[in-house]
Amino acid sequence: MSEAERELEGGLVPFVPSALVEAVAADWVLEFSCSCLCRHFLEECGAEFKRWRDVAQAVSNGFSNVTTHQKKMVYLCQLLIRIAEGKRLECHFENDTRISPLESALSFWSLLEREESKLNTLHEEIRRLIQIQVVAVYMEKGYYKEAAKVLERLFTDSESHKPLRMKLAAIVKSKDPYVPLLQSFSYNLLLSKVKSYVELFLKENGTNFLLQAATKQVESKGGEERVLQNKAFNVEEEKENHLEAKQRPCSKKGCRTSNIQTLKVLKNVEERGNDSSCGRRRQPWTHEEDKKLKSGVREFGVGNWTKILIHGDFNNRTSVMLKDRWRTLCKLK
Repeated sequence: MSEAERELEGGLVPFVPSALVEAVAADWVLEFSCSCLCRHFLEECGAEFKRWRDVAQAVSNGFSNVTTHQKKMVYLCQLLIRIAEGKRLECHFENDTRISPLESALSFWSLLEREESKLNTLHEEIRRLIQIQVVAVYMEKGYYKEAAKVLERLFTDSESHKPLRMKLAAIVKSKDPYVPLLQSFSYNLLLSKVKSYVELFLKENGTNFLLQAATKQVESKGGEERVLQNKAFNVEEEKENHLEAKQRPCSKKGCRTSNIQTLKVLKNVEERGNDSSCGRRRQPWTHEEDKKLKSGVREFGVGNWTKILIHGDFNNRTSVMLKDRWRTLCKLK
């Protein structure tokens, strides 16, 4: 009987090489970091994107051999990192300092295309947009000689590339970065198309072990918290209804005046609080906006500030503002 068989017979856990365990764990971390990077790219969360960018870079560099399953995630992470820095020509990802972030991104897009079983219109649109924006960014900065040189590197003598190459060559020669072609195939359009690709990727690869395990952990611990939140909402709604009833015209002398003064005091307190947290004057939150924020939290849950912002009619607010206001409301309770 072998040692492994004796261990099993005795109820002992069989020995598993640590290298195999680390490889499986690293794969989970890569999946999770790629998912987080994609999500923050979609939500345009700069600080969080940078944090997960560093994680994804570290994990990717740690692989001695990249499996077919991992290739697409590694390539996508590298693409998004370069697209995010697309307009910063001082940022270099290649040893050759002539290569701009977008030109480097194009090489990773080519690698991604090789991993696709079938290329569609979206793939072609993204490739064309990256090619055009590589040239456009140089022109926007006034680097026309560099734009002409990168044009030579980008396009081969292939007949399929000839029409676009000739149009871009004429634009570079004109030294006009605001021609209709460059405006039609803008950097914002490139971001939009890449986001569409990322959304499709997440749908196909949205679930991974760490994400599922973390979700179960949050749900198991968050059940009681959600019950308490719902109770708090009900109490808050009763207070709101009571306050609205008080604000209606009253026949008693001094009633309406008292309500107006109370509202003014509350408004002044809020404005002073907002001013102290920021150097410039912030727009005070209205009672209606607070109701919409609470309604959004009830519908989408705490933390889904982007969804709440999209579905709610807020006046010049951002998702960060919604999060900060929700924290304030929780403290007021």
